[in-house]
Amino acid sequence: MKILVVYYSMYGHVLRLAEAVAAGVQSVPGAELVLRRVPDLPFNEAKVRESKHAQEVLSRQKDIPYCSLDDLRSADGVLFGTPTRFGNMCAQMKALFDQMVELWGQGAMEGKPAGLFVSTATSHGGQETTGYTMMVPLLHLGMLIVGVPYSTPGMLHTEGRGGTPYAATTVAGGRNDLLPAAEDLEIAKALGARVAAIAAKLRG
Repeated sequence: MKILVVYYSMYGHVLRLAEAVAAGVQSVPGAELVLRRVPDLPFNEAKVRESKHAQEVLSRQKDIPYCSLDDLRSADGVLFGTPTRFGNMCAQMKALFDQMVELWGQGAMEGKPAGLFVSTATSHGGQETTGYTMMVPLLHLGMLIVGVPYSTPGMLHTEGRGGTPYAATTVAGGRNDLLPAAEDLEIAKALGARVAAIAAKLRG
């Protein structure tokens, strides 16, 4: 049973969430983790080159392959991770979604569970809307959306950190200087395990 974790990360926050999600996937017996990233786009390449921090994060990901349509086609469940851009997914992740028209036409993603994880700069910068708006293409693809129930430890809080029912989330800070809270990583891990466990049940 293959569970695909695919993400885009420029400054490392979504990468940290992806690592936690991956650990959750691997905690489920019979789950095979497939970790993939999406490539950058030309408009952003100069910014990445000029940022020492972004270069450092990029080097940490150099051995992680880019996601292909075959990765998506062969997966039994998928978790998508993105930083937010104006309350929605980033252009890099949207480009992957736009390439999935072939899979949509074939019904190749129908019936597969899908989870989401997101990083935002501020507490109100798209923590909920990014996950919520990402669900629209997933529904078009016929995927089964897996959220984060409030029974998950760490979800019921009033602190300035992540944790939404729509997606596992974290707050990066306006200068991208915050690390994901331990609770955020645990929620991400729980979501990875939840998608893998549901995929196993669906396979019977």
